[in-house]
Amino acid sequence: MGSALALSRVTVGRISADCEDYVFPDVLAVEEPLEIRLGLPKNGRIKHHAISITMRTPGDDHELAAGFLFTEGIIHRRDQISRIRNCGLPAKGKSLQNTVVVELAEGVEVDLKRLERNFYTTSSCGVCGKSSIEALHTGVKPIGSEHNIRVPAATIHRLPEQLMSLQNTFEKTGGLHASMLLDLDGEIDLMAEDVGRHNALDKVIGRKFMNGESPMNDRILIVSGRASFELVQKALMAGIPILAAIGAPSSLAVELAAEFGMTLIGFVRNDRFNIYTGEFRIV
Repeated sequence: MGSALALSRVTVGRISADCEDYVFPDVLAVEEPLEIRLGLPKNGRIKHHAISITMRTPGDDHELAAGFLFTEGIIHRRDQISRIRNCGLPAKGKSLQNTVVVELAEGVEVDLKRLERNFYTTSSCGVCGKSSIEALHTGVKPIGSEHNIRVPAATIHRLPEQLMSLQNTFEKTGGLHASMLLDLDGEIDLMAEDVGRHNALDKVIGRKFMNGESPMNDRILIVSGRASFELVQKALMAGIPILAAIGAPSSLAVELAAEFGMTLIGFVRNDRFNIYTGEFRIV
C-alpha cells in the first residue's frame, strides 16, 4: 500500500565459526523520527499542536498519522480532517520531511487537556499508559452479538503464508513488523510494514479510516509478532472482531480482548493456533 518504504544500504562483515570471514553488501530498514502535529483552525490561521514523535520506517506517513490519531481517540470521523501534509525542511543529507500536520476541519473540537503532554513513541513500544486506556473506555463499544461472525479454522491456518507473501521489505531486511487485513473469506485487503508493530497497524487502520471504511467489523487482522496490549487497543478502536498473531499475546492483551468481546488468537504457525478469547467465532 502507498509509497515504498525507505531502505539503507550498508557493508557488513560476517564472521562464522565454520567458514572464512568475508564482507558483503546488506540492506537495512530505515528508522527515523516522525513528528505528528494537529493543525487547528483559529482566526483564519492554522495553529500547530505537537502530538507525538514516533520512530518509524518512512513510507505511508499520512496514513500512519491518521491511524494514530484515530486509534488514540483524538479524532473519530474522516470528515474531521481537512488535509494532511508534510511540513518543514528535510534534515541535512535527507530527502524526506519528518513532520506531518493533520489539519482539522473548521468547527472540529478536540480535548486539548488530553494533549497537554507530548507522546514519545519508540519503534518497539507505542503510546503506553493511561492515554490509551482512557481512549479505550471513552471511545470503544464492546464487539457485540451483531458482529458474531464465523470464520473457518482453515482461513486462520492460511494467514502466515499470506502475510509472508506480501512482506517484500521484510524479505530484504529481516527487520520489519507487518499488519494485514483480510475479509471474512480470507481474501487480502491491505498490508503495511514498519520497524514498529504499532506503526504498521496504524498505517493499515489509517488507510481504511481515510477511505471512510470504519468501523472494520467485517475484517480479520493478522500481525507478524506478538499480540500486545497496544495492538489489541488499536484494533478495538477500529472495531476489528478477530485479531490473530504469529507470536504470543500478553496477559493484558488477553484481558482487554475478553473485556471487549474480541476474538484473540496467538501462535498461528505450523498448522496450529491457540484461541485465547472469543472462540465462538472460529468454526
